[in-house]
Amino acid sequence: KSSTKAMEKELVTCSLQGKEKAPLKRSQIFRIPGGKDLETKVIVMLGKAGMGKSILVQKICQDWSNGEFSQFEFVFWFDCKQISLPEKRYSLKDLLLEFFVKPQEGSQEIFEYILQNPAKVLLVFDGFEGLYDHENSRCLASQPEKDLCTVKEMLSGLIHKKILNGCTLLLTARPKDKAYQYVSKVDKTIETIGFSPQQRELYITKYFEGLPYSDKALKLIKECEYLFSHCYSPGMCRFVCFLCEMILEMGDKSLPSTLTTVFLKFVQQKIVPIHTEVTAMQNQESLAMLSRIAWDLGEKHQSAMKSDLLPSKEVKEFALKYGFFLPFAFPRHSDSGEEEFGSTFSDFVIQNFLGALHLMLAEEIKDKSLTKYLSFPSKKKKPYHWLYLVPRFLAGLLFLQDDPCFCSLSNKDVKQSTKKEKTLLKYIRRLQINELCPERLLELLHCIYETQNNYLLQHVALRLKPDLSFLGIVLTPPDVHVLHSILKRSRKEFSLDLRNSSIDMQGLRDLVGLKNVASFRASLGDTVRLWKSLEQTKDYELLRASTEKFVLDPFKAKTMKDVNDLSDLVELQERMTNCVQDASGCSSYEIPTIRNLRKLEFALGPVCGLQGFLKLVEILAAFPLLQHLDLDALSENGIGDEGAKSLSEVFPTLTSLETLNLSQNKITDVGAEKLATALPSLSSLKTLSLYNNNICDLGAENLAKVLPAMASLRVLDIQYNKITGVGAQQLTDSLRKCPHIKNLVMWNPTIPYGVLEHLQQLDSRISV
Repeated sequence: KSSTKAMEKELVTCSLQGKEKAPLKRSQIFRIPGGKDLETKVIVMLGKAGMGKSILVQKICQDWSNGEFSQFEFVFWFDCKQISLPEKRYSLKDLLLEFFVKPQEGSQEIFEYILQNPAKVLLVFDGFEGLYDHENSRCLASQPEKDLCTVKEMLSGLIHKKILNGCTLLLTARPKDKAYQYVSKVDKTIETIGFSPQQRELYITKYFEGLPYSDKALKLIKECEYLFSHCYSPGMCRFVCFLCEMILEMGDKSLPSTLTTVFLKFVQQKIVPIHTEVTAMQNQESLAMLSRIAWDLGEKHQSAMKSDLLPSKEVKEFALKYGFFLPFAFPRHSDSGEEEFGSTFSDFVIQNFLGALHLMLAEEIKDKSLTKYLSFPSKKKKPYHWLYLVPRFLAGLLFLQDDPCFCSLSNKDVKQSTKKEKTLLKYIRRLQINELCPERLLELLHCIYETQNNYLLQHVALRLKPDLSFLGIVLTPPDVHVLHSILKRSRKEFSLDLRNSSIDMQGLRDLVGLKNVASFRASLGDTVRLWKSLEQTKDYELLRASTEKFVLDPFKAKTMKDVNDLSDLVELQERMTNCVQDASGCSSYEIPTIRNLRKLEFALGPVCGLQGFLKLVEILAAFPLLQHLDLDALSENGIGDEGAKSLSEVFPTLTSLETLNLSQNKITDVGAEKLATALPSLSSLKTLSLYNNNICDLGAENLAKVLPAMASLRVLDIQYNKITGVGAQQLTDSLRKCPHIKNLVMWNPTIPYGVLEHLQQLDSRISV
């Protein structure tokens, strides 16, 4: 079973500016293009709790010990839970050569060598959950490499190059919104994305390999779709397998249906003794105390504490005996022999569950104040709590006060819990659900799902707004499951925006397959992959339904991948048309989103601009209703004369085009001539912008010649080019023959002073 923990997980490079993601091999983690050899490099690995970050960094350490990553002579790995307590202070030498490794001799010489060769040092800080709060934790030590500092101060010194400048830092943390404020200090960001459905099945199969109920276990877990969706997280997958093993050995035939009941069952099986009432009461008291500790530490963003600060010996023994705590030793200072010990929660999700249990059991927490611990308050309030799963567990526990498992954990009066349940019901009824932002809405759906209360589930389903946008919000498999189950309950029709949500193919398939999802937007690449999959499995009914629901307009191509995806879509149309015709017997069929695309923006920038545009031009004829083609981008695409020539060749096919924006594209007289020759074929064109190019008088002359033939044109913008008074006069003369044109924007710095004003007096349609 232990070997399955190290199963390969795909990594993804993640740009916080929204650029495309790319798969990453372990060997590529420390490659930073353009990085300066003499400066500290900071790499951040993001991933939710249980996604395998710790296993991965341990594998990196193992690979290094086997000869990989040879650029490093020293690798130091720290579990931040054990060293980040605010009262603990260390010197760099203590941290490196006392806590992580203790050389038998030559410690000072080794430390001096490290200081002189920082580029050969890799420091791994694993689980640094306070990472983004450390911008203000300045290292104030006068000799930062010798003086005592907190871990926060030391990391600040490392990042700001005051300590060991030139080393490489690998920091793992859970994603938080504040990452965006911190990105300027980070050279590379990578993200662990967890298991695909196939990898989940593989893990479960390997976990139960050789056991008599291996086939039954996989079937049992897959039948509980919600728990199976949580298995995308390697840590949760292992936990679900452990619980399934326990249940099968007890002879039970079903798994709990929610996370709350899963962990309630787990804790109950752990601590309910076989026997005496006295032991049961002691365990209940110890559990209540441990739950209080879980909550108190969570409020400080901590999972660990010094062992001598635990309230009693009984609580410490209880926590260690049942696996809630793991013991560890703090680093010793080199000038003293004293050794201190600490305790840390064995699992972050367990700490969340115990924190929620504390809120349920604590008498001082009144029912009216309960709602402040939920994660969907008004927009003005701060929604984030470090123990981010507490609201879900709390909502679930509120509706389980009569459950035998819950009753066995507490000797409290059920009446208090019933009051708290009514408080939650009243709060949800008053909540303006249609005003919640996407993150808070998802959190609400998770909390309501955990209650499994039919009234609440139906109440929320009926109050969802019809247009649901999750644009840029990461949707995990459990998110998709709860969203799907609640949408299915509603009688409304919904429009979903799933772009940049990292939704997996199965999740996309489930949501777009709902009959009451009338339309959806999603990343084009994900949608094309779904359609190819449906084509391969010959699911033509869903294939046709999903193509009719898909909305592409307006589409903005920002990367080469966007252009390739659009090209794939057009290429796919003919093949899909044939297979849908064969299945349905209809004589003609088009993918509606291709026919209905009316606005297309192109913003690849100068590096890939021409290459991407030439590929785009090849497929423009596939969009018969295209009305607006916009090539004006802040980063300047620079398609130049070659791009203008290529575009002009397909003008006859763009019969619906009304607006053409070619501003800031480095087009000269050569390109202007090619455009002018073909422009009359754009029979619907109303607005043409050639703003800020390199067009001179010859280009202006060619444009002037064709203006009378462009009967539909209303606005021409040719300002900020290199036209002189000669070209301006030619355009003005042509304008007299064009009563249909309403506005000619012609200011150019090369037109002599006073000339343009004179021309405007001749024709008021000229704008200066």
